[in-house]
Amino acid sequence: MKNKIIFSKSYKDTIKAGKKYAGSINPGDVIGLKGELGSGKTQFVKGICEFFNVKEVVNSPTFLIVNEYKGYLPHNFKSVSIHHFDLYRIKFKEELETIGFSEYIGNSSICLIEWCEILMDNADLNMKIVHFEHGNSKNDRIIKI
Repeated sequence: MKNKIIFSKSYKDTIKAGKKYAGSINPGDVIGLKGELGSGKTQFVKGICEFFNVKEVVNSPTFLIVNEYKGYLPHNFKSVSIHHFDLYRIKFKEELETIGFSEYIGNSSICLIEWCEILMDNADLNMKIVHFEHGNSKNDRIIKI
């Protein structure tokens, strides 16, 4: 799912878009989520987690920096860890090492990173980017994959 624009009319549409996008995600992938406050990043993550059969409540880890969810691959029910980061409060890359950021990346986990801008110059991450924008009306969102 590359170079696609999705127009969402509600948070439910954004969750559905995340669930559909999740079909293109594999363990080891790093997904950067860019967009203003309230533009739908966390709702999109909820859809991704729904696809992977996460049972925990999915919410933004704004104050915790990272939430970890356990899910299952839909085709073989093998377990997968999903690490959901919110880097809004991180001002310097060096702060990421205090939370052990590099230990979360790679292997068999999926990393979803809100406010990924601080990582944009890290070519080693091979990060896929999803952009979120507010639309014309209160609930409209534009998602660019």
